[in-house]
Amino acid sequence: MPKMKTKSGAKKRFKMTATGRVKAGVAGKRHRLMSHDADYIRSHRGTKILKKGDESLVKWYMPYNR
Repeated sequence: MPKMKTKSGAKKRFKMTATGRVKAGVAGKRHRLMSHDADYIRSHRGTKILKKGDESLVKWYMPYNR
C-alpha cells in the first residue's frame, strides 16, 4: 500500500494539540492594523483552536499527525 502524502501548505500552517484538536494562527494581524481597534488586535493575539468542520478537513490534509 503506498503512503499518503501530507499537504505541504497544511504542515506549515497547522499544529495538533495533545488531545487531537487543530491549532492555527489567527488571521488579520499582518498589515493594516491602524484601522483596527485595540480590542480586535488583542483578541487576535496568539493561536486558536479550529471548529469541527475545519478540523476534519485539516486532518484529511495531514493523515499522519493524528
